[in-house]
Amino acid sequence: MDFMTDRDVQKYLEDGYVVLDGLLTSQECDELRQRMTEIVDQMDVPQHCRITFSTYHEEQLQKQGNADYFITSGDKIRFFFEKGVFDDKGEFIVPKQQSLNKVGHALHAYEPFFKKVTHSPKVQGISMKLGLISPVILQSMYIFKQPGIGGEVTPHQDATFLYTEPLGRVTGMWIALEDATVNNGCLWFIPGSQHSGISRRMVRTPEGTFPLTDFTGREKVYDDEKFIAAPVKKGGVVLIHGEVVHRSAENKSDDSRHVYTFHLMESQDTQWSPDNWLQPTDELPFPSLYTK
Repeated sequence: MDFMTDRDVQKYLEDGYVVLDGLLTSQECDELRQRMTEIVDQMDVPQHCRITFSTYHEEQLQKQGNADYFITSGDKIRFFFEKGVFDDKGEFIVPKQQSLNKVGHALHAYEPFFKKVTHSPKVQGISMKLGLISPVILQSMYIFKQPGIGGEVTPHQDATFLYTEPLGRVTGMWIALEDATVNNGCLWFIPGSQHSGISRRMVRTPEGTFPLTDFTGREKVYDDEKFIAAPVKKGGVVLIHGEVVHRSAENKSDDSRHVYTFHLMESQDTQWSPDNWLQPTDELPFPSLYTK
């Protein structure tokens, strides 16, 4: 029996998302969380986070360093922090394990536990069920949604950042490593919104200019009442169409909401935009999903 049913596929195509329970066991979730704890324990805090914010020049250096660090992270494992976790000397004012917003963007390539999950038979089966012929892995992230300080993610479409021609070639797989609830910041969707195209794109700016990325167009204003919550149990996965509008609220609860997420692209007859912030590199071309 397929992990993903025909009814699940129909819901994904109609609504732009679907929640599937039981992609991972509780033990597999705990293994990923434990490995991330080890990665964070061993991390070197990037230098741009250690700059003292005492002058305009130094603040600009911090912003430039942050932008460089992000735009060159597609083939690396790098650390992105919540606001307000450093003092003005770049020292932690919260425990290290509670400081991070996310880690990305190549866990799927370099970390065995994450690579195994990404290429698992269930994930490959989902991809085949969706009719993907030559899917490749674009990026991966571990998202923490820290208790009390996990920030809001405003309404957006993934294709704003991961643009293809034609559209409709990108799917996100969002795996809950802990229960994701309304209280701790689960995803919310506007069902069917993937049929309206996109109105905004994040693009690279010309070489030698700053900022390194900019936006063309603007995000639409969405009706809050149209959003539907999509809670998911530990080990479950949410499949996310690249154009469906979704968001998550702040985590004001005492519980974290750890997630491992990655994006797939159907590469057959698809053009990946050279203007996207994320680009394949000689060190890490976008790897095929249908390999171990």
